Amino acid sequence: MRFRVRKLELTSREDALRELNLTLADEAGVGRMRDKARFAALKVEGLKPAAGNILKQEALSLGCDAAVARGVINCSVETTDAVIMGTLKQLRAVTRKLRPQPFGLKVLGEEISEILKEEVNERVPLPGGKLLDLTSPAVMGIVNVTPDSFSDGGDNFAADTAIESALRMVEEGADLLDVGGESTRPGSEAVSAEEELSRILPVIKGIAAKSEVPISVDTTKVAVAREAIRAGASIINDISGLNFEPDLAKVAAKSGAPLILMHMRGKPRTMQSDTDYRDLVGEIYRLLAEGVKKAIEAGVERERLIIDPGIGFGKSAEGNLALVKRISEFNSMGLPVLVGASRKSFIGKTLGIDEPKERLEGGLAVAALSVSSGAKIIRTHDVLATRRAVDLAWAVTKA
Repeated sequence: MRFRVRKLELTSREDALRELNLTLADEAGVGRMRDKARFAALKVEGLKPAAGNILKQEALSLGCDAAVARGVINCSVETTDAVIMGTLKQLRAVTRKLRPQPFGLKVLGEEISEILKEEVNERVPLPGGKLLDLTSPAVMGIVNVTPDSFSDGGDNFAADTAIESALRMVEEGADLLDVGGESTRPGSEAVSAEEELSRILPVIKGIAAKSEVPISVDTTKVAVAREAIRAGASIINDISGLNFEPDLAKVAAKSGAPLILMHMRGKPRTMQSDTDYRDLVGEIYRLLAEGVKKAIEAGVERERLIIDPGIGFGKSAEGNLALVKRISEFNSMGLPVLVGASRKSFIGKTLGIDEPKERLEGGLAVAALSVSSGAKIIRTHDVLATRRAVDLAWAVTKA
């Protein structure tokens, strides 16, 4: 006699409940078992050796485990990272065991508890009392009002053309539009705030006069963001993650505009000169968390923050592929994740396509994978095709 055995992919509580209920198990038992059916591994950074020892022992006492540095046992290391592994039920029990412990472990337990809630903000307040609804993934249309962007430089440089293109994106299903007046392609040079404003203000005003779709201003400059908000933009998209002009956060706080914080190593002109990372996701996550902290300290409400791991900005082709694969790890911050991979060079290098406008299929693949990993906003040049890919990926994810 042979039995049919297969692995289950239980990526959500709903998945676990479905499979447990199909066994016709007792309803009360299903409620108790659902968190036993899902495994998780959590990364913790910067523990003191004593804290690492306690964490490992408490994990082992509950049937799970924690990997820590070899030198923890004799305190021969200054700090250690840890990877805690177990079922959701076991990990929740670990947090309870950490509450009375010293060395900051009570705080660690609280942080783990928040992550295990698996909650990501899906309703981002906009100025004027409106909401950006992210209960299903949103598509952000790219409106580059530049002569030198990497794939569409010059296509929308004239204001009338840019406005027409933006309104067409809305008809194709864009939930929001991202207007930028400075190219940030690898090797690009910065332009003045005056030049940037001369490019984008007529476009923002023109779009706002004809559409209620939220407009994001893609800028790193305080002066540009302030004037763009006055002209009708309602979101600030800072590719520097507050590293160029930190006072951008104050503009967001004062206006009530949501703030998108992206990771980028260096500046666009030089960012591709250093793409080696010891811990790719760890470094990106850490710097995004620092940007979030700065924004909140400047008065931006946490519920108005969005994060972007910065695909294509200071990463190798291989690094970008790894980043796409691990998008779900950024959900741990509890903030909506934006992914912008449209037409980027890593797609071309992977598929052997030199012309950026011919990289559509690669961009759609990344969009679908990102949605299945929990991304809430997909930024794209190709709205209609991306809208369809995102909607189908979302339907599969929710099935």
